Amino acid sequence: MTPDLVAVVGPTATGKSDLGLEIALALGGEVINADAMQLYRGLDIGTAKLTPAERRGVPHHQLDVLDVGESASVAAYQREARAVIERLRAAGRTPVLVGGSGLYVQAVLDELEFPGTDPDLRAELQDELDRRGPDALHRRLAELDPAAAAEVLPSNGRRIVRALEVIALTGRPFRATLPTTGVPRYGAVLLGVDRGVDELDERVARRVDRMLDDGLVDETRGLLPAGLAQGRTASRALGYRQVLEAFDRAGPELGPDERERVRDETVRATRRFVRRQRSWFRRDRRIHWIDGAGPDPAADALSVLARRLVP
Repeated sequence: MTPDLVAVVGPTATGKSDLGLEIALALGGEVINADAMQLYRGLDIGTAKLTPAERRGVPHHQLDVLDVGESASVAAYQREARAVIERLRAAGRTPVLVGGSGLYVQAVLDELEFPGTDPDLRAELQDELDRRGPDALHRRLAELDPAAAAEVLPSNGRRIVRALEVIALTGRPFRATLPTTGVPRYGAVLLGVDRGVDELDERVARRVDRMLDDGLVDETRGLLPAGLAQGRTASRALGYRQVLEAFDRAGPELGPDERERVRDETVRATRRFVRRQRSWFRRDRRIHWIDGAGPDPAADALSVLARRLVP
């Protein structure tokens, strides 16, 4: 017996990609990416995307499907990821959903509908964002929906624009339109991977160091002609955003001091992101948690699956 779907979720740098790969190998499955930034072609080093060799022959879906100048859409991702799942299930293959983008994961797992969009309204709000900056729009959001403003960072212009758009279109607070746990769509088994806070903080620091050593700055520079700096979504990816800001300050050739600043800012931002991810996933009581620092996380995960699948 195999589940309809296995989801491997949790914070950044816990070991999700490796565990998802091991589960896919054990079950004869295929991996579906649920990391919003791994959707982008070229965002490889900074997103810790597995190389083709590291995938060990296991097909991976929803990787490298967007150009860096395109905006990611959770509704579009939901549609495409579900289509892959249906094809895999029809072929007798187990879909293994792997990633830490909480809303993207939930959009696949649960019966969720997302408010639509209005291109004219969106363009008007985006123009205002460009002219006045995110702080002014965040103050408006705080007046209209204080709960949403408390959850959306004042610097996240894209999210602020979306919140104001939804409020204008629905007449409801943005927070009220955000899903919690919906009705499950599949007979899925959810596996969460986590580690102790101190250990994960250290892993984040080592990961950022490795990315810089592997050429994150050069990769970012190479994506400038493709429109990375202008991309609404890709330009906000951890690491890339910090490098782009360094380019604005110092030009395309970064000296040791700027590289060290990029390193420190990326580590801090990633650690903050890890805490938000942990908070998101911990509220889902369906998740079976695996210790990523355990002696054999794959064996632990397969044991959970075996127990869940006993008739």
